Amino acid sequence: MNFDKIKSYIPEKAKIEYFGNTVSFEVAVSEIKEIAINLRHNKNLPLKLITATDDRAEQGCFKIWYIFGVPEEQAFLALFIKLKNTEDFPSLASVIYESINYERKIQTFFGLKPIGNPDSRPIILHENWPANVYPLRKDFAWQTKPEEAKGEYLFQKVDGEGIYEIPVGPIHAGIIEPGHFRFSMAGEEMVLLESRLGFVHKGSEKLFEVLPIEKKIELAEKISGDSSFSHSLAFCQALEQLSQTILPRRAEYLRVIFAELERLANHFGDIGAIMLDTGFNFGGANGARLREMVMQINEDLTGSRFLRGVNIYGGVTKDIAVDKKEELSKNLINIRKDFLEIIKIVTGSVSLLNRLKGTGKLTSLLAKTYAALGVAAKATGISLDARFDFPCAAYDELRLKNIEIENDGDVYARFMVRIKEVLASLELIEQALGKLPVGDINNKDIGALKKNAIAISIVEGWRGEIVYFVSTDSQGNISRVMPRDPSFINWSLLGEVIHQNIIPDFPLINKSFNLSYSGNDL
Repeated sequence: MNFDKIKSYIPEKAKIEYFGNTVSFEVAVSEIKEIAINLRHNKNLPLKLITATDDRAEQGCFKIWYIFGVPEEQAFLALFIKLKNTEDFPSLASVIYESINYERKIQTFFGLKPIGNPDSRPIILHENWPANVYPLRKDFAWQTKPEEAKGEYLFQKVDGEGIYEIPVGPIHAGIIEPGHFRFSMAGEEMVLLESRLGFVHKGSEKLFEVLPIEKKIELAEKISGDSSFSHSLAFCQALEQLSQTILPRRAEYLRVIFAELERLANHFGDIGAIMLDTGFNFGGANGARLREMVMQINEDLTGSRFLRGVNIYGGVTKDIAVDKKEELSKNLINIRKDFLEIIKIVTGSVSLLNRLKGTGKLTSLLAKTYAALGVAAKATGISLDARFDFPCAAYDELRLKNIEIENDGDVYARFMVRIKEVLASLELIEQALGKLPVGDINNKDIGALKKNAIAISIVEGWRGEIVYFVSTDSQGNISRVMPRDPSFINWSLLGEVIHQNIIPDFPLINKSFNLSYSGNDL
């Protein structure tokens, strides 16, 4: 990290603390908006997350944290403001649009009010939760059940002659998670969609405060079950930063292999499911078949189809023996050949392509405004991938040739990005197998976590960028964990891509994003 370059982003009189690749400093409440505008819009630094910590017991204040990435330095800026004798803080929503839901979440869970935020409604917690009970405050009695409230959630309304509403969910056909969708319709055309989530909220952020370390890792695996490996990897990396634990290189390469296997399985599943939602059963069946092949590889290598129990604090628990390495390489060669044959057939189907092209179009401008992540962003031409910008594990030693993008922003573009990423993942795994170093797979010499410290960890999951903010107290105990799944950002996009589409298009549009309910609801 070039500290001179980093200092060019920091106010001259700021008192700086360094935590690995993260530079932290306090900002006056009155200056946070100006500084944030400068970093986001003038310096073009991406805002990774906004969160809060309750430091009243040790420092007599709440803190609001603003995490910006510095991709060219593979570093982070962690700005914070202190709230003493007040529970109000200035909203950034008018100048940095993606801050809206971060601030709503802080208000809902900490009771700190973002002055100027255009949406004062609670997020994730439903109307049966008491308005004056804030579960992420340290004095919240987490083992008690608060009294049930009888509030009301006010959905957005569209007025006009002929406008009618269609409520869908929260319980759906099939095995998908619960979420409520409220459509406002003008004839057959969708004019407004509001997604109401939170039905699978499970108190994860509070549990991170009270569980022992090994249970915290298990909890990270269950933030979003289809991203078990990537979430646990992001959390373990934060712990390793806080304890300055150095991993064996073999462990770093194994983490790449397992992360890409997770990406493969889910992209195969989505490619098939998108085709299935058009009625193209051949594609749907083969996508499911290829996904199952990868899931069986996962189970054979690790004992878990979802790669659970593989990441630990200090490395991994599962190795790949020489015979398994050769078998995996052969299997992936066969899968690639199989996949290319299927794609050749499906891309020759005019009826399929007609159904995908032009449906659910997201513009590049909207993607940038909402700070879209993962497949949704790449499908609009935005080259954004943490494996390039913030490479973890052994990604910096492997050749990911380029970030796979499309430009049209529709279902077809998202479909094609997944196809390209499948081929890139197959190549990455082959590279990693070829370069796999000998040695240990974990470091058993684990030090204590640094006291009064923070760590920021980023992993490019198959949906997009997963971010973990972890802080410790004066005793070196974990005080706060904030996971941010890409779904938390991308759910807001869904309402922007339904215009000029009809209701039968929605399942296809929704599947082309395939966002996590659980990863959003935490």
